[in-house]
Amino acid sequence: MDPEHVRRLADSDSPFPPIVVQQGTLRVIDGMHRLRASALRGDSHIQVRFFQGTNEDAFALAVRLNASHGLPLSRSDRVNAASRILVSHPQWSDRAIASVTGLGSKAVAALRRRSTDALPRLNSRTGRDGRVRPLDPAPGRRAAAELIAENPGASLREIAQRAGIAVATAKDVRERLRLGQDAVPLPRSGEQGHREAGGRRVPGPVARPPVRRGPDLDVLKNDPSLRYNEQGRAVLRLLGASAIGIEDWDRLIESVPAHCVDAVAEAARNCAERWRTFAVELERRRVAAARQRPDAGRAQEGATESCGEVRQEAVHTSWA
Repeated sequence: MDPEHVRRLADSDSPFPPIVVQQGTLRVIDGMHRLRASALRGDSHIQVRFFQGTNEDAFALAVRLNASHGLPLSRSDRVNAASRILVSHPQWSDRAIASVTGLGSKAVAALRRRSTDALPRLNSRTGRDGRVRPLDPAPGRRAAAELIAENPGASLREIAQRAGIAVATAKDVRERLRLGQDAVPLPRSGEQGHREAGGRRVPGPVARPPVRRGPDLDVLKNDPSLRYNEQGRAVLRLLGASAIGIEDWDRLIESVPAHCVDAVAEAARNCAERWRTFAVELERRRVAAARQRPDAGRAQEGATESCGEVRQEAVHTSWA
C-alpha cells in the first residue's frame, strides 16, 4: 500500500470506479487503494464488481488490472508475477502471459526455459485470443489428411474441428494434398534444426546456395525485347533486386526487428514460391511453343537456356 496515494484519492470528490472482489472469499482483486481512500473519507459503501473464479485466476486478473492502470508495478513485481502464472497456468502462451504481466514475450520465454523442470510438458498452448494451438502441428495436419482421404467432400470446418486444427490449416492441408505434397511441410533444403520439449521445431543454421550476379543477367538487361517494353523492364527490375551478394543478405537479415521475423520469413517463402511458379510457367510456355513449331523451338532452345540459369539464380536468391 502507498499511504500518499491513498490520501490523494481521499481528497478527490469524484466517485471511484468499482473495485473488483472475488466472490465467496471477498478478497479484493483490484482497488485496495480506493477501498482505503473510501474509508478514510468516511464512505460507508463502495461499488463492487464480483469475480467468479479460482484463486489462481484471481491472481492473474489482479496482475493484469494492476499492470494496466493505477500505480505501476515494478519490473521485479512483474517478473515474480510471471513466474507464478507460469506455474499456475503453464498452458498459456508466452504472449498471453506477457500481455497479463506487462513483460515482453521474450522475457516470459526466458523464464519458462529456466523453469522447465518445474513445469509440465504440454503439446499445446492457449494464446491471447483464447485459441488453443499445438506446439507441434504435425499430428493435427496428418489427422486432417486422413479425414480428407476418408471423406473428400467434408467441409473445412468439419475437418478442422475433428482434427483439432484451425480452418486455415485444414485448407492448407487440402491444397497440399491436391498438389501431391505431404500434409506436413518438410524442412527446406539445407535447413537444419532441433526440437524443443513438446516437439516444436527450432530452426538452425541454413546452408544457403551461393548468391551472385551472373553475367547472363547483364545480357538480359541489354536485350531490346525486354528492355524496351514495360513488362520486360519489370521482370529485369525484380531479377536485379534479388541478385545481391551474401553480405547484403546478411545485413538485410540483421535489420529485421525481432517482432517481425515470422511475418517477414513467411513473406520471403511466398516470394520464393511465386518465383518457382514463374519459372515453371516459363518452361511450360517454351515447351508448348516448341511443340507447335518444332524448328522454331529448336532454334530458341539455345537462347532460352541462358535465361534458365538466370531464372534459377533468381529463385535461389529469393529463397535465401
